[in-house]
Amino acid sequence: MSSHRSNRAHSPTRRNVIRAAGGLFAATALGAGGVLAAASPAGAAGDGFGLRIVEHDESDPRMWFYRFATDAIGWDPGVNVLLPDDYHTGARTYPVLYLFHGGGTDQDFITFDRAGIRDWTAGKPVIVVMPDGGHAGWYSDPVSTNTGPRNWETFHIGQLIPWIDANFRTYAEYDGRAVAGFSMGGFGALKYAAKYYGHFASVSAHSGPASLRRDAGLVTHWANVSSAALDLGGGTVYGVPLWDEARVSADNPVERVESYRNKRVFLVAGTSPDPVNWFDTVNETQVLAGQREFRGLLGAAGIPHEWYEEPGGHVIRDYLVRRDLDGIVARLRKA
Repeated sequence: MSSHRSNRAHSPTRRNVIRAAGGLFAATALGAGGVLAAASPAGAAGDGFGLRIVEHDESDPRMWFYRFATDAIGWDPGVNVLLPDDYHTGARTYPVLYLFHGGGTDQDFITFDRAGIRDWTAGKPVIVVMPDGGHAGWYSDPVSTNTGPRNWETFHIGQLIPWIDANFRTYAEYDGRAVAGFSMGGFGALKYAAKYYGHFASVSAHSGPASLRRDAGLVTHWANVSSAALDLGGGTVYGVPLWDEARVSADNPVERVESYRNKRVFLVAGTSPDPVNWFDTVNETQVLAGQREFRGLLGAAGIPHEWYEEPGGHVIRDYLVRRDLDGIVARLRKA
């Protein structure tokens, strides 16, 4: 569960990530043996888009829940779909925000529900889709896995988005979609917005890393170590001992600057050490440095962006999520 740092911020627990990753660091740095190749992306299957509903709950007027079976993921991921207050009282079509959670054993598709997304979106004409992304899936199809398929990018982009557009009243177009996230989810948002340019008109990273190669590739190493420890049984997102350099470049926001042109870009990073959680302090220090690098490149390219450096560490700042939501609604096609 999220622990409260103040009445305006929520921070995920990282202790379990550190403990699990620490034990596997040496193995992943040298390369794990007997690694299975990642599963090929699952093709869309007719009316289900490669998805089969195995559990659902539509009893709440606003928050609808689904769990899917998919060949892209070796277990059944969950998705929350938060509907506007007036969704059931008319026939309007709505823009959609895809909102991604961070990494860690306490992070999943209900992270933002726990944090307060229902209240933050009250009265706002936007559908919010919050899918599972794995404890350390990094919004990627991994280079290797020992635990079966964990192709989060295929699931989100190739399956979930078309399923949402087919089953809800959405604008299935560039100006009808935004993507945002916290921490690992902020990276996922930046990555997807660049790689799939025509999908999203707005992108937001709340304490999300924007540079994979800086400081000897610290974020890339962390993606490999955390994914090996928590999701892939020694497999990795980017490969060890050598990275798949083409994948790193394709996913790296600072190498894809032109792909953010004509999009709304919203960035948040913390500036203050956290006296309680040393790991979050180190984590946010890297986030801040990477976002500054990214902002410098955006500025040099003449690409507008909105950014905030705020006191505190690696937390969800609800007041900035609310501000971001207002900007998203203003940017996207009107309901």
